[in-house]
Amino acid sequence: MTDPHIQPIKVLSDNYTYIIRLDNEGFTAVVDPATVAEPVEAIEAGGGRLDVILNTHHHHDHIGGNAALKARYGATVIGPEADRGRIPELDRGVRDGDRVALGPLTVEVMATPGHTAGHVSFYLPDAGALFAGDTLFSLGCGRLFEGTPAQMWRSLERLRALPGATRLYCGHEYSQSNAAFALSIDPDNPALQRRAAEITALRRDGRPTLPVPLATEAAANPFLRADDPGLAAAIGRAGADPVTVFADLRRRKDRF
Repeated sequence: MTDPHIQPIKVLSDNYTYIIRLDNEGFTAVVDPATVAEPVEAIEAGGGRLDVILNTHHHHDHIGGNAALKARYGATVIGPEADRGRIPELDRGVRDGDRVALGPLTVEVMATPGHTAGHVSFYLPDAGALFAGDTLFSLGCGRLFEGTPAQMWRSLERLRALPGATRLYCGHEYSQSNAAFALSIDPDNPALQRRAAEITALRRDGRPTLPVPLATEAAANPFLRADDPGLAAAIGRAGADPVTVFADLRRRKDRF
């Protein structure tokens, strides 16, 4: 397994931009650059090279730095082909099943619609890393701005099926508020209790709550457990199909 250095950068009020650096290869990528100044500072500290910009979706708080970073470093912008008209400076549009080379690393592109229609996630199997943008958060998931509950549930199922040791990197620091909601509907879940306590401790120390292993999320995140009969019963949806349970969970979170 290739182990790149992955640096989370806190930008705006609660966004994360990620720098992926392969020091032995002299290769650097950035995921979802919302801003310019903070990524530039990290890139310059790491040698002043940027090869690739990866965008998960078209929202401005994930693409705001594209144009300036591309102009400064000559980086190639890669993002969902479905959003070609909405992502500035897009050089290569990718679709589900495509592969992208980051130096010696292979990135597998997964279509994960729901938050937006064209959202993709980037899975690096050799590094055991998943950049899920706003599809999957720790103990939460993205709002359904453009997709349907069925689309989002299918996207979450696909991400949940990845190896449990895969480290999840999300687009926002929402973990503490997500934990409060999750505990309100699933208070007796030991895995959730442990993760919530971990999140509280990390935030108390001013530290990111990410990455987190997918196995932890699969056990604790209610949005990944919409097919759990016990959770369905707990919200008054005993016997309902997972999409119905998921839709109910998402509505409850929207009002929380």
